[in-house]
Amino acid sequence: MNPKPFLLRPAYKDYLWGGERLKTEYNKNTDVSPAAESWECSIHPDGLSVVASGEYAGETLKDVLDKNPAFLGSHPDAGFGFPLLIKFLDAKEALSLQVHPDDEYAKKREEGEHGKSEMWYVLDAEADSYLVYGFSHDLSREELERAIENETVDRHLNKIPVQKDDVFFVSPGTVHAIGDGVLIAEIQESSNVTYRLCDYGRTDKKGNKRELHIDKALEVVDYSKSQLPRQPLRVLKYKRGVASEFLARCRYFEVFRMLINTDEDIPFVEFASDELSFRVLLCIDGEGSMHYDSERLDFKKGDCVFVPADSIKINISGKATFLDVRA
Repeated sequence: MNPKPFLLRPAYKDYLWGGERLKTEYNKNTDVSPAAESWECSIHPDGLSVVASGEYAGETLKDVLDKNPAFLGSHPDAGFGFPLLIKFLDAKEALSLQVHPDDEYAKKREEGEHGKSEMWYVLDAEADSYLVYGFSHDLSREELERAIENETVDRHLNKIPVQKDDVFFVSPGTVHAIGDGVLIAEIQESSNVTYRLCDYGRTDKKGNKRELHIDKALEVVDYSKSQLPRQPLRVLKYKRGVASEFLARCRYFEVFRMLINTDEDIPFVEFASDELSFRVLLCIDGEGSMHYDSERLDFKKGDCVFVPADSIKINISGKATFLDVRA
């Protein structure tokens, strides 16, 4: 029997830079404050998402996938487990200046963890919001060390203005940061390895400064001038009741934006995953329902739906926008 989709319930993170918009705008019901991140689709031990509907309700996604490896599909990396971590992120304040290692370095130095390639989809941004993306000129390790010590590293960084609907891909080794006032959906490798170069002297709730990881960061940083990121060519492809566009692709994932718009004339859109890969539907706007095998699954803005590989045929109705993520 072809497997059915199910809702996921996220794990939350109260990082000091977070805000409350995930609660007020994305229907997140949590006492965590600030609600900086919601890990919507995760098997990482630092934040396990939990199945919230269907026959597996109450089980962690990790446990469900361990028992049902066919849910991952037959894509080349399926045998290595679920490769992704998908989250919402509310940066009320700017994040630390940071960098992520690649897989090879992380596996050697971080007890077998993955490195981190990631994609950001900007859900909203204030008028003066920005992202830090690499260096504005070539640097040496010594120059970067000196800039960190002298607290002058900002003069070496690219600061990129951002607006709603922008897309950025961040490779391992790229120094980066998310500025204040930015709300993001992030698709990344299943990893929680982050090396902070500086945190602007901030302290946590107990008055302690957060740990920096300068030695490791200096080992993985790309010191060359970064090419300024360009927005990808966006071409909407239309069918009855649905439009989609390609956003990003790397070894670990590919991401599309999908818009559902049904009415009396177009009552539903047919949807299914193939044998190659699962699909994760992250609802970033609107609401609707999925119908399959006499069952109904309602969704709204902020919800995350896991669709196992080779799924049952699904009829989707409503007015909604998803990020459609595949391996």
